[in-house]
Parts: sequence; C-alpha cells; structure tokens
Amino acid sequence: MSLKGACIFGQSGGPTSVINASAYGVFREALKDPNITRVLGAAHGIKGVLNDQLFDIGKEDPAELELLKSTPSSALGSCRYKLKNPAVDDTDYRRILEIFKKYDVRYFFYNGGNDSMDTCNKVSKYLLSQGYECRVIGIPKTIDNDLWGTDHCPGYGSAAKYIAVTCAEIYRDATVYDTGAVTIIEAMGRNAGWLTAASALAGLSGCAPDLIYLPELPFDVDSFIARVKQCYEEKGNCIAVISEGVKDKDGVFIAEYASKDAAADAFGHKQMGGSAAYLAMRVKEALGAKVRPIEFSLMQRCAAHCASRTDVEEAVRMGAEAVRAAVSGVTDKMVAIRRAEGGTYAAETQLLELTAVANTEKKFPLEWITPDGAGVTEAFFDYVLPLIAGENPYCWQNGLPRFAQLKKVKA
Repeated sequence: MSLKGACIFGQSGGPTSVINASAYGVFREALKDPNITRVLGAAHGIKGVLNDQLFDIGKEDPAELELLKSTPSSALGSCRYKLKNPAVDDTDYRRILEIFKKYDVRYFFYNGGNDSMDTCNKVSKYLLSQGYECRVIGIPKTIDNDLWGTDHCPGYGSAAKYIAVTCAEIYRDATVYDTGAVTIIEAMGRNAGWLTAASALAGLSGCAPDLIYLPELPFDVDSFIARVKQCYEEKGNCIAVISEGVKDKDGVFIAEYASKDAAADAFGHKQMGGSAAYLAMRVKEALGAKVRPIEFSLMQRCAAHCASRTDVEEAVRMGAEAVRAAVSGVTDKMVAIRRAEGGTYAAETQLLELTAVANTEKKFPLEWITPDGAGVTEAFFDYVLPLIAGENPYCWQNGLPRFAQLKKVKA
C-alpha cells in the first residue's frame, strides 16, 4: 500500500468562504506525512498543471497557512476548464502525465464541485489507463450544496448563514418607513434552491421573507406579481427571495427574459443574474410602488467574516481525510459527509466513487417546499441549523481582515 512521491493540490470552480480551509487541511496533513515527498499547489486548478505553474507549499510560512482557515476565495486561483474526452483528444492528458512524471507526482487532490469532480474522474481514469500509479481524490466544494452523495457540501453552511443574516438585516431596513415598498432579493442557485431556502432562517430573528421561490418548481411571472401585489396590499411591504435559476414551465430561465445573449462557460453554463432586476421592473409597472432589487451575487460566497464554524472545521477535515485516504491506498474517490443518526448533530466521512459523483446534481427535496410553492417547511430548518452553527475565529488587523499572504514560490 505504501507509495512515495509528490502531491499536487488544485482548486476549481466558484470560490467559497471555506475552500481555503480544505486547502489547509490538505497542506497540514500532507506536509507531515512521510510518504509525500513534496507538496505542490497548482495555480488556477488544472490549468496550473497544464502550464507547469506549481507552487512549493513546503516553503510557505506555517502561520500564513493557518490563516487560510479564515481567508475567502481560492488562494491558489481557480478555473473553469473542461477537459475533453480523451478518446477524442488526449492532448491535455498527455501533458498532465508529463508534468506528473516531471515532479514524480503520485497523489492528486482536486477541490471543487460537480464539474471539478468530472475533471478529477477523467484524470484518474486516464492515469490508470496509462499504468501510471497515482492516487486521485476529490474534495467537495460548492455553496450551491448540489453535489450528489454528500449530506451537505463544505461552503454551503457559511453561504447559507450569510444569506440568513443579510436577509434579516435587509428586512429591518426595508420595513423602517411608513411608506410601502417591495424588495426582491436574488440568491445564487442555478438548478437547486438550497441557498435561496436559507433566507427562511431570517424568520428565527423575526424577519422572515414573505415569499421564497426555488428553481425546483416552475416559476410564473404573472402569478408572482399577483402574490406580491396581495402581500403588499395586506402588509404595506413585501419581501420576496428568488433563486437566480428560477425558470418557467418551458425551462427558460427568467434571467434570460431580460438577457437572451448571456455568455456560457466551458461547461455550457450561462452566467446567471438579473432575475431580480427584471421582476422588479415588472412589479413596478404593475403596482406603481417603490421596488428595490437586490442581487447577492459574489458576496454570498466570499463573506468569510460570517463563516460558520461548523463549515470551516468540516472543510479542514475533508482536506485532511482526502490525504489520509490516498496514503492508505484509496484512489478514484471523493470524500463526502454522512450525517450520523440521532438527535444530536454529528458528521462522519465516507468515500464515494468519482464516476457516480461527477456531473450529478442534488436538488432541494420537493417535500420540503410548502404546498403554495412559496416557502419551505420545518424539515429544512432541522437540516440546515447545525450547518450554520458557531462563529469562526477571525484575524483582524487595523480594523480590517488579515488574510493569508502566500509567497507562492514556483516549484
């Protein structure tokens, strides 16, 4: 089972508040393991491997690595790069193998979401086909919480906490005047409504949104306007939260109503955003009321000051567990979280086949959506509350956050 060689760690896809915590878990565990001869970090994910842009993590200050636990975004840089099918074009794969041989890489850890697990899976299968022994482990990451097989995903708890807190604060501000207003908040979530659902938690502070719409159900603009109008006339105010990915009965994103020519990334995903602004315009026309659209956009995935301690600790654990699994002989797997049974929250780790995880989405359960389609049930609260628990220690300097400052010494 023993295998000696270097390891490469890369980050891919959209950043989160805790993706660097997983990096810290990998680095801490790999640097002390005698089987791993060198710890390398790839600049901008798999593109850093292809471009031979690798950093020697062993030359970083341990104190700076420790700060990764409270540093948002991807410290090594991220990418959205889709590897082709090697049967069609194996150019990238031959280059990856060349780089792995150059640095004697025998361990590869890739931290990302659905598309990143696809990359991880393809690299693993290609190396196996070439008879090159290298243990490949995926580490989950996504604020969308839509990665199949894991109870929840590192990054989600902190983003959910930010959304709940910010929705509560917006509620306090939006209802301060004696003149009415409509506020439409847009949260991330292309096909899964986990983040938008988190806005319901603001109700625990007495600041619940009036309407919550997830992408799991068809969205009708006219019905939405009617519901907003009814709420506004009854209460004098209305706060609605929608997912960026709400779409009509024909599967057309509401965001596309306003922008038909949105650009797509390498995986074919169109850039989202704009649903709230479009709906605000329509509501303004129908009601003549003051209407304010608010798009959380990048803020919900980089608000490390609002990170959940549970989320940070689990992210570190996922990174460390990936290294332990690989050193023990495991390959072609993703580390995942399994919720232990019982009334008290506890998380266990498990290993899933990359083939099963890659490009498979986990949707928000339909039974957790209220019958009227504009809210969530108590079952969701039971699920999510442990994930937003606790405050992560945060380093402040001059009244501002002190983030990790890596030297990034080229290997």
